[in-house]
Amino acid sequence: MAIERKLGTEDNPDIVDQGKAVDIEAEAPSFEEQLMESLEVTINDDEIIIDEAQEEEEQEMPFDANLVEYLDDYVLGSISKKLINDVENDKESRKEWMKTYTDGLKYLGMRFDEQRSQPFEGSSGVIHPILAESVTQFQAQAYKELLPAQGPVKTQIVGQRDANTEMQAERVAEFMNYYIMNEMPEYDPELDQLLFYLPLSGSAFKKVYYDASIRRPVSKFVPSEDLLGSI
Repeated sequence: MAIERKLGTEDNPDIVDQGKAVDIEAEAPSFEEQLMESLEVTINDDEIIIDEAQEEEEQEMPFDANLVEYLDDYVLGSISKKLINDVENDKESRKEWMKTYTDGLKYLGMRFDEQRSQPFEGSSGVIHPILAESVTQFQAQAYKELLPAQGPVKTQIVGQRDANTEMQAERVAEFMNYYIMNEMPEYDPELDQLLFYLPLSGSAFKKVYYDASIRRPVSKFVPSEDLLGSI
């Protein structure tokens, strides 16, 4: 950005006499400066004064308001640019893992190539199912351990044990197992799918959160390729 000004006599009288203009390259404001400017904040030596109009606007802002509607476009642009860069950096950093992961899915042996030219024309496209067998064996054994017949939740009493705490622990385990197995129908299939992908990708994730639309906790499987770790 270039700004134009005329230098005073004390700076350079020759330029003033000739009436010439000087282009001065101004340094681009930082993200913090842009944010402070958007909030109309004046900083003094010992205090920060917020413009009265801005303060009234903040008071009128609802507690659960969408902040996007209250920020300037160039502030939103800076935030979105940083977010996009973080996403691209995360994808670039795991490019090698992604190739290994996709190759593992290819060598499961669940797809048959009828026309192959490598290593020679007409070569067989059959893949040995040993990797698929290993994956399913891991899935079955882990499923049995993580989701037994009595339920996945177990309780442990920390501290002094007595009849009341033991009864309370039993009630907690019984209620949690009932809720997971009966009130959360997605828990079982999502866990089963997670255990299938875990030996292929090396890591798998679950997101447990409260869903306000159905008014209950939800447990969802998140594939590794859908998780962004640097943001």
